Amino acid sequence: MPAPPAGSGAGSQGLTWTAPSGWTVETPISPMRRAQYRIAGPGGPAEGVVFYFGPGQGGDARTNVARWAGQFQRPDGTPVGDRLKTRELRVGDVPVTVVEVTGTYVGGMGGAPAGPPAPDQMLFGAIAEGPDARWFFRAMGPRATLEKERQAFERMIRSIKRAG
Repeated sequence: MPAPPAGSGAGSQGLTWTAPSGWTVETPISPMRRAQYRIAGPGGPAEGVVFYFGPGQGGDARTNVARWAGQFQRPDGTPVGDRLKTRELRVGDVPVTVVEVTGTYVGGMGGAPAGPPAPDQMLFGAIAEGPDARWFFRAMGPRATLEKERQAFERMIRSIKRAG
């Protein structure tokens, strides 16, 4: 699948969004990544990604929220617990689950080996119900950087709509 044009996203299965103007569009490193962004900020660079796996793929919202939370721990190694925040919203006719988690990032994805623990990290995530499958929006990196980008991520999520 080709990458969407700079500043916006368009999926072959009907979702579009407007990326924050301060995020740098990058070439996605895998076909599952429909868009990839570099996010500059005071804590160091963060990454924004939009994933689309196709019908029947990627898991449900609850499973993904749990997986994302499981990639973070408190500094003492315990689960993040109350550092995980979720909410449900509708953006037009698109149901979206929004996730926020902070802590020490400890986990790779899909069985990939974990790198060294990275303290004071943050993840903003959103799972949007597309016409045929879920779309996964994620920004992850240093907390200081993502705190600065909180409103930009929220605007991007609120820009999601069905194409056509």
